[in-house]
Amino acid sequence: MMQVPNPVPARPDLPQPGLIDALARRLGPRGLLTDPADIAPFSTDWRRLYQGRSVALLRPADTEELADCVRLCAAAGVALVPQGGNTSMVGGAVPPEDGSALLLSLARMNRVRALDPVDMTLTIEAGATLKAAQEAAAAADCLLPLSIASEGSAQIGGVLSTNAGGNNTVRYGNARERVLGLEVVLPDGQVWNGLRRLRKDNTGYCLRQLFVGAEGTLGVITAAVLALAPRPRQMEVAFCALPDAEAALALFTRLRRADPAAVNAFEYMSPIGLELVLKHIPETTLPLAAPPGSHFALIELATPRPGADLRASLESALEAALSEGLITDAAIAASEAQRRAMWKLREEHAEAQKRDGASVKNDISVPVSLVPTFLREATAACQALVAGVRVLAFGHMGDGNIHFNCQQPEAMAAAEFLAYDHAIMAAVNDIVRRLDGSFSAEHGVGRLKTYLMQGWRGGAELELMRRIKHAIDPRGLLNPGKLLP
Repeated sequence: MMQVPNPVPARPDLPQPGLIDALARRLGPRGLLTDPADIAPFSTDWRRLYQGRSVALLRPADTEELADCVRLCAAAGVALVPQGGNTSMVGGAVPPEDGSALLLSLARMNRVRALDPVDMTLTIEAGATLKAAQEAAAAADCLLPLSIASEGSAQIGGVLSTNAGGNNTVRYGNARERVLGLEVVLPDGQVWNGLRRLRKDNTGYCLRQLFVGAEGTLGVITAAVLALAPRPRQMEVAFCALPDAEAALALFTRLRRADPAAVNAFEYMSPIGLELVLKHIPETTLPLAAPPGSHFALIELATPRPGADLRASLESALEAALSEGLITDAAIAASEAQRRAMWKLREEHAEAQKRDGASVKNDISVPVSLVPTFLREATAACQALVAGVRVLAFGHMGDGNIHFNCQQPEAMAAAEFLAYDHAIMAAVNDIVRRLDGSFSAEHGVGRLKTYLMQGWRGGAELELMRRIKHAIDPRGLLNPGKLLP
């Protein structure tokens, strides 16, 4: 029999002290944290843009506990902020500063419920990390083809709630494309069990897609059925130096036309980005000779077909690209260690920026064919706006998603540079809009970009979103202040 914890000591800042006591009785000593020191790491975001406050962190062990907690909070009119691995780039999981909301972590709900290698499906709880889900799939000789830099800490619930994209979108699509079914706790505590493994189920509205990408504002995802893929039997990774972004696009086009099913990833990196990685991240080296000012591309080809000679195909494509001047040098990984070392050069861009100083981040997408145009025009616009700004662009050229980030000038203080943040984003977004792109490609809207929604998604589109929010969460108790302006 579970031991009921002692009542929480009276504190004037606790919303509804009776509610906290009720939550403590339901969750037990492991399921509720109220010590400010324990809650502090969950009250700010990875980029340290926002510092929120909450008087309690809920850590339910299963869906039933979570649903009971949501019902208790709904009855008391207290908001909840769901949080996964807290890797958001846009403040999407930070509680408000006034302490009015409680934090909700699903980290204890991390079990694999089922894995069917014939159906090629994985049913897993929302608190499992993406890395754990990948490993579970691999143990069954399958592949979960979602891959992001923060996969070691990002949780499945957060990945789905933000419709994360990542490195393999060019071949397998965003998180949305992998979701067959969901289990969700609604704002009133009801549980919707939509954990269906069906590829075809034409029975009305596709409810699961309401919650994918909703950033925790409509319901709390507690489990998901994810579609797996065949595990690759061969994989080849190459790192290339190129004269410019136009050459990178031409190389990608060549590879896609040669064997579109083999292109797993095509990642672009600008000169300054790689320079910061080599400067700030230990045990990173450039695997090739590159002229000053070179741009870079990381290519990953993979196939589940046994006997396919991917290496010969890649070598042939790179030799042709070298002869045509599309690349100036290239290195092909000869081992798993070399493959990881090449990927590290790409995946550590965000951390290198963080160590170097202040940055203004733009997570945009444009049509693939217009990526070089965007890079050229946005770079010129930012350099004209802030003298000495270091433009650092990298990302998924294969699907048109570029992380166009601006690093503080070396001679400018961080606070002075960050005062330009909205002006920089406006200059970049003016170009994105003209090129029929989006101001948020894979990081979501969160708290950082809500002010942009009216101008970009106003009218019927934003009104529909608001109607959906009001219908499902009429009191606005789930993740307040996020996504919708």
